[in-house]
Amino acid sequence: MDADCCEVACGLVSRAYISQGAQALTRRRRLVKTLLSQRRLPEQGWDDATIEMLLQDAAVMDSNNFPDNVGVGEREARLASDLVARRHYRLAHGIGRSGDIAAEQPKAAGSSLLSRLTHLLAAHALELAGMREVGTALVVPLATGMAITSVLLALRGTLPPSARYVLWPRIDQKTCLKSIQAAGFEPVVIPMRLVGDQLETDMAALAAQIQELGRESVAAVVTTTSCFAPRAADDVVAVAKLCQQAGIPHVINNAYGVQSAELCAQVSSAWRKGRVDAVVQSTDKNFMVPVGGAVIAARRGATQLVDRVARMYPGRACMSPLLDLLITLLHWGAQGWRQVLAARERLFLYAQQKLAEFAGQHGERVLRTPGNPISLGLTLTSFDREAADSSFDRPLGDDRSAAQQGEQQGEQCRQGQHADELQQHQRLPAEQHSSEQQQRAAGRQQEGGGTEGGSGPAAAAPGPGVTFLGSMLFNRCVSGTRVVAHGKRQEVGSLAFSGYGAHTDAYPCDYLTVAAALGTSEADIDEFLHRLGRAFAEFRQRRAKAAAAAAAAEAAATGGAAMPATS
Repeated sequence: MDADCCEVACGLVSRAYISQGAQALTRRRRLVKTLLSQRRLPEQGWDDATIEMLLQDAAVMDSNNFPDNVGVGEREARLASDLVARRHYRLAHGIGRSGDIAAEQPKAAGSSLLSRLTHLLAAHALELAGMREVGTALVVPLATGMAITSVLLALRGTLPPSARYVLWPRIDQKTCLKSIQAAGFEPVVIPMRLVGDQLETDMAALAAQIQELGRESVAAVVTTTSCFAPRAADDVVAVAKLCQQAGIPHVINNAYGVQSAELCAQVSSAWRKGRVDAVVQSTDKNFMVPVGGAVIAARRGATQLVDRVARMYPGRACMSPLLDLLITLLHWGAQGWRQVLAARERLFLYAQQKLAEFAGQHGERVLRTPGNPISLGLTLTSFDREAADSSFDRPLGDDRSAAQQGEQQGEQCRQGQHADELQQHQRLPAEQHSSEQQQRAAGRQQEGGGTEGGSGPAAAAPGPGVTFLGSMLFNRCVSGTRVVAHGKRQEVGSLAFSGYGAHTDAYPCDYLTVAAALGTSEADIDEFLHRLGRAFAEFRQRRAKAAAAAAAAEAAATGGAAMPATS
């Protein structure tokens, strides 16, 4: 209904009423006009009716929705199911063309417009989150791992044939490692450095590896910001400076780092002070949309690699992830987006406080990881002590004693029984690194450790291993926590890792992680800790029963062996 239609409608309905309705239409259309002219998030979020009006207007601009369109090609956005058509707002042409995912489509002016708006609003959202001088933000219908692969593939065409290695500070998350290998590069794992509880980037090891392999053999360095505790975000500023000096590309995996002002500031500092070719972030983890999208960003004036990713994308692409992001950003507006980010920052402090209170009640402690502003770690050392003491009679309410014991055990954890081993770890190309890890793991197994579930008293304790806590929590409808037992060995992409899950070969203690992530509420934290407390109690009961059964069996076996001697 434009102004002319409203004027004609006055012959059917009273002019006063039509005028009032026309004013409402005008206000909505002004919002759309402002969006198209400013190309930034509206300050106030839109209601659903306004968002749908934009989408429906864009849809009727696509050729498949023309009233008189006759399509005789092999791809004409034909939809068999009306349910599917409504689900996608009849936007069926997708985005991009065969030569560029960001290119306009002659048949789909509306879809092309929405796609362009999504890229611009995503860039503004990154700036509001704390990334400064964003030059481009390419939204692609790929999850984080495939987006990283696309970046590395685009990079490959700019490198000499000798560039075959990607240096990668270790993070025990499979996606990034597989992304490197899927792009045809060979990952070189750089072990992390244990400082107190926290695992940090070993810059000396990274520099030494570049020197050993030679700059011409290194295709890129891939760093990570957001990660599970006790790993800290990589020192992306120092790495960026090193890469600039060495002339080596630098890609940052910022999977869910947009939600942290601290991590966004580090990324901004890195691309101002050094070399950062691309930063990849997930749409679902940062913007609460369905899985399937990523934002590939670069600094203003340094967008060459991101532009190359767009040009190298083969064929058209699905529009759904972009549409989900566009709808969500318009729903929030700039004000709503800032409020969501601020709420997450407050939640982290709340979760940290509540987890510390819980730890004190159960003889545990929160790992000290100041370099990780999203994930928290809780030690699981009290179970080791109970196994060593063969005693499960201590009341759970004996908070002071438990806390003192937890602090003593924590000090041992901070000292790091294998810290020297980590620092002396020889940095090698991937195949040598894998072989060395296997040899050390075998050596530890011969010494009585190295099996999944850890070494020492916990490994010998009767009853379930500490990782059973994770299953207990999952059965209580708690998702997202990770229970990590030192000593686990796992092969990922043909590389063997020891201590997998802890980002290092031999982290000193078992622990579980909790993420104070976007969308989590204080009520979620409270209920999680309530269920965790019940799981702790049940776990101890299971261990106690198993210990009693083992003691009875041992006594019976001892008595049975002694009887023949007395007769």
